[in-house]
Amino acid sequence: MSIQVPAQWRSALPYLDERLPEDRTPQTRAGGSVQVNLPMELARQSIQQKEFWDIPAPVQEAYRSFRPTPLWRASRFEQAIGSRVPIWVKYEGENISGSHKLNTALAQAYYYHKAGVRELVTGTGAGQWGTALAAACSLFGMRCTIFMVGTSLERKPYRGVLMRLLGAEVHASPTTLTDVARQSGGQGNSLSLAIGEAVEYAARTSGAAFCIGSGENYSILHQSVIGLEAAEQLAEHEAEVDAVIGCVGAGSNFGGLALPFYTEAKASGGTMPRLVAAESSSTPKLTKGVYAYDKTDATGTSPLEAMYTIGSDYSIPDSHSAGLRYHGAAKLISALRHQGYVDAVAVDQVTALECGRVFTQTQTVLPAPESCHALAAAARLATSGAGDLRAERGILVCVSGHGYLDLGAYQQLLDGTLRDQAPSPAALLAAVSGLAPVDSPARQS
Repeated sequence: MSIQVPAQWRSALPYLDERLPEDRTPQTRAGGSVQVNLPMELARQSIQQKEFWDIPAPVQEAYRSFRPTPLWRASRFEQAIGSRVPIWVKYEGENISGSHKLNTALAQAYYYHKAGVRELVTGTGAGQWGTALAAACSLFGMRCTIFMVGTSLERKPYRGVLMRLLGAEVHASPTTLTDVARQSGGQGNSLSLAIGEAVEYAARTSGAAFCIGSGENYSILHQSVIGLEAAEQLAEHEAEVDAVIGCVGAGSNFGGLALPFYTEAKASGGTMPRLVAAESSSTPKLTKGVYAYDKTDATGTSPLEAMYTIGSDYSIPDSHSAGLRYHGAAKLISALRHQGYVDAVAVDQVTALECGRVFTQTQTVLPAPESCHALAAAARLATSGAGDLRAERGILVCVSGHGYLDLGAYQQLLDGTLRDQAPSPAALLAAVSGLAPVDSPARQS
């Protein structure tokens, strides 16, 4: 059969064991709170217990230019690593952003444009989200302003070029444009700070709205096209997997790939594969963080969300996987982790990029550093195992983007100069010491 672009997104919210913990109002700074006004449809998608959501025709038409995305068995990669099981790859890098981020960028731009917003403002780490939003704004005739983590923009200047080519205004964060950056003292090249700058800038700019590419329930919903397609493609190949793996910054590509499998198993009563989140060992929120209420950005004015976090004030070590350098996981992913449905593996960047090198040589596809973490986790489950995590029938892994603008990282790998910087246990403990824990009980396994 021929795989078609999904006509609907599928939500996991109706199948949670318990409702997500309510957001909390922060103790704000003297300047007061910042209100982020969502289009009504995005707000509904965040909270309603509705399983299927129709994809608007203009968004579906835009999807058809790059979806369905390819899925294949990585046989040569399996041989190179000595895999015991088939490894199936779902590849999201064949669009102008080079990543899965375009799935939600197009949807968000559509809804904001329909609501009368003239400019979208955002923060971006590695630049895939910024590029995706710039492309979506260009398509729907909107202005776009992007605050990109400065060290990442310095390493990948052509990300900035591409965003500007698409009509966006790009700023290296921290800037001199916002109070939150000035209060940081020019320190803290982090996604949290870039997002904080975008939130503040949007709040004071007429006709503008802040939007975010990962972490919110609606962005994970929009990414469900990844898993919905993958399930059909696996069925077409008569393939079975018992592990589904994606890398996690906040969690949108992982959620987009994995949650349709969770939802289908819950709806049908079938067997659920292990859902495995691969994170950076320098930002280990799911493996070493706490489940607590924390800030989502550096302004400290947005609602506190229940998340696995290493603390929004933690100074995250620098790495080439800027898309993974976010202090917390999405509240939906965090809740499923807390309830026992999501497993996690931390991977260092040398191991990740070395796995990416093998994948490039065997599959002639260059993965982004973030995606290399997912591939390394897949290799671990397919060979020696990761603790009690071990695949017995097959693995599905999302390569969420390409690495053509990350060749500097691969150059360091080849030169032998790539290094890892492990987080300090004392610093991690200090960063979470003042956070309020989430009280909801964990599911008994």
